[in-house]
Amino acid sequence: MGVEGCMKCIKYLLFVFNFLFWLAGGVVLGVALWLRHDPKTTSVLETHFADKAAPSTFFIGVYILIGVGAVMMIVGFLGCYGAIQESQCMLGTFFACLVILFACEVAAGIWGFVNKDEVAREIKAFYDQASTAYITPLQSQEKKEQAKAVLIAMHKALDCCGASFSTKVLTNELCPKQVGVGKNIKMDCGTRINELFTEKLYIIGIAAVIVAVIMILEMIFSMVLC
Repeated sequence: MGVEGCMKCIKYLLFVFNFLFWLAGGVVLGVALWLRHDPKTTSVLETHFADKAAPSTFFIGVYILIGVGAVMMIVGFLGCYGAIQESQCMLGTFFACLVILFACEVAAGIWGFVNKDEVAREIKAFYDQASTAYITPLQSQEKKEQAKAVLIAMHKALDCCGASFSTKVLTNELCPKQVGVGKNIKMDCGTRINELFTEKLYIIGIAAVIVAVIMILEMIFSMVLC
């Protein structure tokens, strides 16, 4: 039996919000793929030193976002179909999926807030390890070359030089030059690392808030139609 009047309005509102949810899933997927393939991020996180890769915590979060974006697109499509067909079974399934996704998003948000500084801290420790190996006089030549490759990659990607004044002086030859000036970049790499991952977290946070608002509205509308 079809819905009439106000219920019909809710039906089409649910369709619109499902379409927006599907688009939001595409945005989350797109942002996650951008974060995964962003040249600055990959240059920093794909470096290796002493048979150890750079910390992968950030990429783990990105892979989770890719999965969430894909699931959102599928759920959004099912919600659109269920709203148009007025299928209580599909709307009930859609509501259950939304509740699960919302719970996962809240849990991921809490985890991200608690561990928001962990990624930057791990990358800085990795950088410091490579920097120490490079400036230590008695270090083996092989390890020095590995450390040099890591430092050059991170300096170039982050447009920075050293973690402190002393390391800036000792790693001077590995630092990028300012265009047309010939002097080394003044910004230290610790600050650059914090800036890089703080910017990324803001992007993820804004996307998460928008998606959460859409999900709450969809849950309300789908409950009314069921």
